[in-house]
Amino acid sequence: MSTTRTTLRRAGLGTVLAAAGVLAAAGVASAHVTVHPESYTKGATDGVLTFRVPNEEDTASTTKVQVYLPTDHPVLGVLVSPHDGWTPKVTTTKLKTPVETDDGTITDAVSEITWTGGKIGAGQFEDFDVAFGQLPDDADELTFKTLQTYSDGHVARWIEETESGGEEPENPAPVLKLTASGDSTSAPAAKSSVKSSTQAASSSDSTARGLGIAGLVVGVLGLAAAAFAVVRTRKARS
Repeated sequence: MSTTRTTLRRAGLGTVLAAAGVLAAAGVASAHVTVHPESYTKGATDGVLTFRVPNEEDTASTTKVQVYLPTDHPVLGVLVSPHDGWTPKVTTTKLKTPVETDDGTITDAVSEITWTGGKIGAGQFEDFDVAFGQLPDDADELTFKTLQTYSDGHVARWIEETESGGEEPENPAPVLKLTASGDSTSAPAAKSSVKSSTQAASSSDSTARGLGIAGLVVGVLGLAAAAFAVVRTRKARS
């Protein structure tokens, strides 16, 4: 009888640890700053990019967010959406190579957006929306290096780029993929951009929650199977 109980306890402990591992992995995967949607069509116009900033510190709040936009392949017509509690500061830079558009030659573009004045507490996140007039059509991806400053002075530097075919670095920078116009995986532009951004962010959250729930279900099923084995053993003995 004691052997059966020990087996049951071990089975229950194993499944609980497995579920906890899945939940922990889901939390780590979503801890860094990301951009949504994950992709857009090259040269897309009138869209929205959403920068999701989670707080990964238990004892400090995020008080400053700096997003750096590339100027070698500039994002044109950038506008920052108002955000309660946060004050944005937009910095523009003169382009080394002007961009020719239907509306004329563009010589300056936004190179940095800084949000201050707000607070992201432990276990929370904020979405910062940035509208654009046009994305470049001569690049396959855009990297948005980001600095996240905490109330204790710590600065998380999300600036590392993933090498082609390599593993994701420890502090990856948000990356937006730019796809050909016929690619079905690219995000729609124009009026549906805000909706696409929201759906992509929701999908990321749903995946993390789904992994956690799956781990818990496995744990429950493991306990049920162990309990069933105990009942069968008792009936066989009787």
